[in-house]
This record gives sequence, structure tokens and C-alpha cells, in this order.
Amino acid sequence: MILSISRAVAQMEGTHLFELVIVMFLAIIALHYMAHRLRLPPSVALLAGGASLAFIPGLPAITVDPELVLVIFLPPLLFDGAWSIAVDRLKRHMIGIALLAVGTVLFTTIVVAVVTHLLMPGLPWAACAALGAIVSPPDAVSARAVLERVHLPRRLQILLEGESLLNDASGLVLFRFAVAAAVTGSFSAAGAIGTFFLLAIGGAVVGLIVGFAWVKLVRKLGDDYLMIAATTLLCWIAYLAGEQLHVSGVIATVTAGLIASWHQHTVMSAATRMRGTSFWTVVVFLMEAMVFILIGLSLRDVVERGGGFGALLETMSLPALAILITLVVARFVWVFGSDLVIRVAHASGLARTVPLGVGGATVLGWAGIRGVVTLALALSLPEDFPGRDFILIVSFAVILGTVLVQGTTLGAVIAWAGLGDTQSDRPPMTMSEAEAAMAQVQFARVRELAFDEAGELIHPQLLNKYEQRAKAIVNYAERTQDFMPMLHAHFDVVLEAVAIGRQELIRLHRAGKIDDETLRELERDLDLEELSAISAKA
Repeated sequence: MILSISRAVAQMEGTHLFELVIVMFLAIIALHYMAHRLRLPPSVALLAGGASLAFIPGLPAITVDPELVLVIFLPPLLFDGAWSIAVDRLKRHMIGIALLAVGTVLFTTIVVAVVTHLLMPGLPWAACAALGAIVSPPDAVSARAVLERVHLPRRLQILLEGESLLNDASGLVLFRFAVAAAVTGSFSAAGAIGTFFLLAIGGAVVGLIVGFAWVKLVRKLGDDYLMIAATTLLCWIAYLAGEQLHVSGVIATVTAGLIASWHQHTVMSAATRMRGTSFWTVVVFLMEAMVFILIGLSLRDVVERGGGFGALLETMSLPALAILITLVVARFVWVFGSDLVIRVAHASGLARTVPLGVGGATVLGWAGIRGVVTLALALSLPEDFPGRDFILIVSFAVILGTVLVQGTTLGAVIAWAGLGDTQSDRPPMTMSEAEAAMAQVQFARVRELAFDEAGELIHPQLLNKYEQRAKAIVNYAERTQDFMPMLHAHFDVVLEAVAIGRQELIRLHRAGKIDDETLRELERDLDLEELSAISAKA
């Protein structure tokens, strides 16, 4: 189970525990609906809803098993990000992503550790560093929950997506070294750096092996459902293999996901991709939502350990607020400092990378939202770890502050910055131009196959169809703006025709004139036509 149940819950019957899980899923649906109606980020609604559920009278105390949460939730969410990320842009901006995923985490850890030691002089340096490592990496789940509802320039989008994929590895390594230093009383900076690179390289190697093994396996399976099942298990296999070999499971998962994403177009059929995408979308939706519910539910244990809301506000509010502000300021300092270095290097001709500018750097600095990794690391501290309760409370305050404040205002910050897509980051060909090139190649191939060996035309209608299609697409690519209103009107009519056709099918079925099999087969054709029309219109 995903929950470590307290003594009261341990006495519950299995059916009652299952009922609790069902209630949580129903809460996810209700909270998402409320967030949509109120135009709030769903992460905010889920976090508040989980916190509210935690204090319902009579509900048994629920605490999160951090190791299990990381194993269950982190691999599929990282894998999904790697599967959907633009690999070409990831390679193009890898230096900037590395500066964020490693540099920002390291810099923030150091700054937070220093500020924490000033606020709490009695707390050992290793414990202060552990807190810094816990709160420094922005969360992949939180980032996805926010980014999918805002519009960013391509460069900023890939920087934030790439950072969220890779920064967990650096945060986990720093955290483990800090905990080890607190327990043993010794620390070696050179050893930590060497170990970090060893873990990262080892994780990449494991991901490569697992990813290419998946490619070979899927090619041989030949069954849609087996391929989808193998792909679903790939993320956990890569993560667990990396952890068992004592390298970075995060890097292994991301690497395997990138390989699978690159090869999916050649090893999967169209039907497999459509079915797999539908299944995976629902799985990721439920997992992302469950993460925020669990974070909210864990608030009860945090409050009880701190002596209640009153005691927490009196003793912990100022240090927690100071550390939260430090966290945000440190990220801004690093982002603006890096952008200044890039600006100087670009002006002197030492680098071709264009600086982000004030607007882009502001958005990038404000997008550091924390979530499940921060919570799981805080909860995984040993019970006798110095300042454990303080670290746990501050970590939760950081999650609440970044999700509730930054998550709800990121859209406004983007609007203030006036950001839009930049021409320099656009691909060489537009979508219309790529479609035109594809249509011309298709027409040329059909023209070759439309005649038999004697040179007689045997597929006149098919040849005419592809010829007209190629001409129309090429013409549209050359005059996109002129044809846009007509295109929308055209596919509006197609969608109306699909809708009326579906109504007729249902009428015939309800009247007993066609059976279920006929209904499903013809409705599938209508569904494909509808999806095609929606995609073309978009």
C-alpha cells in the first residue's frame, strides 16, 4: 500500500482501508472540478483538500512512508516527463538545464544552510545542510501541474522541464551526504563531488541498458496490451535497478524514458500509441493528484508533532518564513547571476547563447515550486536526527508557501513579463511546411503504386485523392493566414457531421436495428475522424 498506517488504521479491516482509498479518489475528482470552476491550479485545491481531510473528526491518522512514496510515485512521473519532453531542445539547452539542476540546487543548499545556522545556532551544520538539500530541488510533479496550465516561450519551457527531470538526483545526493555527515561527524567535499558524478554516470548507464532492452523486447512482443504493460513497468524497472546498483535511480529512469520516447515512433503501432497514451494519461493524472492529497494529509502529523497550530505559529512561523524567503531569493540570485554571465559572454563573442532578459529570468526564478520530493526526504530523516521536527515543519511550510503563492501567481508573472515565443528558438520548418513535405512524399509513392506492371492505371480514385490532398496542403502551407478561417469552418462542419452520425448510430442501436459489435466498430471510425478533425483544427 502507498500508506503507512498508524496503530488505529492497522486495526482497520481491509475493506475499510479500501473504502478510504476510494474516498480519496472521489475527493480528487471533486477537488479538480472545484479548481476548474474557480480557475485555481488543481495542485492548490488538492493540497488544501488533503489538509482538510486530515482533520476530519474520526478519521484515523495517516502518515506517509517516504521511501515507498518515492518508489511508487517518482519513477512514473519522471518517466512521463522524459517521454513527452522535446529531446532536440533538451540537447540544445543542456548547459542551461545543468546550471539549474545542479548549480541552483547546490547554491540554494549552501545559502539555506547558512541562514538556518544563523537562525538556529544550536543546530549542527550537517543538519542545516540537510534542510538545505531537502528544500532546494523544485519538484517535477509540482512543476508539471503548473506548467501545463500556462504558456511559456519554448526556451523557458524546456529549461523548467529539464530542471524538474534532473534536479532530484542532485538534491538526493546532497541530502544523503548531509545525513551521513550528521551521523558520522565527517564530510569530504572532494569525495562528495566524485560520488555525485559516479552516481550520475552509473545511473545513465543503467538507463541506457534498460531502455535499449525495452526497445528489443517491444519489437518482439507484437501485442498492443503487452507492449503497453512493458512500457508501464519500464520506469520502475529502471529506477529500482539504479537504486539496487547504488547509482542514481532518477537518472536511470530519465535516461530510459528518453530512449523509449525516441524509439516509440518506430517500435509501436498507431493503435498501441493511442491506447497507451490514453491509459498513461489517466495513470499520471491519478498519481499527480494523489501526491498532493498525501502531502495535505501529512499536515496532521506535522501539526501534532509541533504541539498544535498555536504552538507552531508562535515558535516556528518566523524561522519558516525566513527560510522560505531565503529559498526564493537564492534562486533569483542564481538565475539572474547566471543570466548576467551569459549576457557578458554573449556580448564579448565567447558564447552564442542569448540571455533570458529580465522577464525570462524573473519567470524562471519564480517557478521554483516544491512538492513530493521535499516531503519524502524530510520524512525519511532518522527519528533521532538533530532538529528533525524543525526540519519537517519548515519543509512543509516551504511546500505550502511555494504551491499556494508561486503556483497561483505564476500565470500573472508570465503575463507581467510579456513573454511570447521567440523566433530564434523556432524549428527550421513550421508544422504546415512539414505536413506539406510529408504529403508530397505520400503522393509520389501512391503515384508509383497506382499503375500495374503494364503501365495501366489501376487506382485512379486513390491517385486523385492524394494528388488533391498534396496540392491543398502545399497551398495551405504557403497561405496559412488566408485559409485559417476557412479551415476552422471546414472542420466545424466535419465535427457536426460526426456528431449527427453518432446520434444516428445510437438511435439505430436503441431501436434494435444494429447489434453492439456494429455500434462499436462504426463508432470507433467516428471517434478517429473526430480526433483527426480536432487535431487538424488545432
